[in-house]
Amino acid sequence: MKISDIFQTKKTVFSLEVFPPKKTSKIDTIYDTIERLSDLNPDFISVTYGAGGTGTGSLTAKIASDLKNTYHIEPLAHLTAIHTTRQQATDILTELRENGIENVLALRGDLHPELPIPGDFKYASDLTQFITDFGGFDICGACYPEGHPESDNLISDVTNTRPKIEAGATHLISQLFFDNNDFYAFLDRAKLAGITVPIEAGIMPVINKAQIERMVSTCGASLPRKFAHMVSRYEHDPEALFDAGIAYAVDQIIDLIASGVDGIHLYTMNNPRVAHLIYTRIRKVLEASNKA
Repeated sequence: MKISDIFQTKKTVFSLEVFPPKKTSKIDTIYDTIERLSDLNPDFISVTYGAGGTGTGSLTAKIASDLKNTYHIEPLAHLTAIHTTRQQATDILTELRENGIENVLALRGDLHPELPIPGDFKYASDLTQFITDFGGFDICGACYPEGHPESDNLISDVTNTRPKIEAGATHLISQLFFDNNDFYAFLDRAKLAGITVPIEAGIMPVINKAQIERMVSTCGASLPRKFAHMVSRYEHDPEALFDAGIAYAVDQIIDLIASGVDGIHLYTMNNPRVAHLIYTRIRKVLEASNKA
């Protein structure tokens, strides 16, 4: 099933994200995670292109295939552009198609100094156009409520999102953010720019200080006063910070659903316990939204 069709039938889509295990871990670990996440009945689960974008497309394709054919959950397979050749993209898309995968998230991907840059795809929009021309896939794109770290300003950032839509993306998933007002402001800018596709809000439950520092350094998300106070108050009490982080994410999600967001995309960090704790607290709100 194409994800664009899910947005046509549900007022608030609920999805999850998992990533392939590191090279030092057994692949079975991801299936333990998926088994436990399947209880949440997500509308789809996205599978990243390896940690930091360095994983193989084959592993992503295998996990996506198993999601579809074993767990009967719609997968969204990530595909990155910057270090991928046209032939590699063709091979991965062919493998996805052969396994019944219909949905792809087209990303530029992170730059890695040790990896070659073929130059076939400079931007995510270039890869999106390639997938559109390849045919048979529903394409998702990424967006950045606080602006992409390499963007000059928020206006140019949302302007640079338009080519993804024009190239064939039917919906967007946002980068994580901690202040809902940043997301609402982005929606306003997107509307002014003529972007009308569904936009899911990406939520990252932050449950320890190290995770906070890592996320801020890699994605550039700002920390609102409420969030910073929470971290400062509980940073030396891991159990309290865990509970506070769950509560903060739940508060974000409930506010977003009440405001009519198109969907919630939960970055699980392969932690089923966290996903379950959050889902338990938002389930009734989700159900009420989709009945309205």
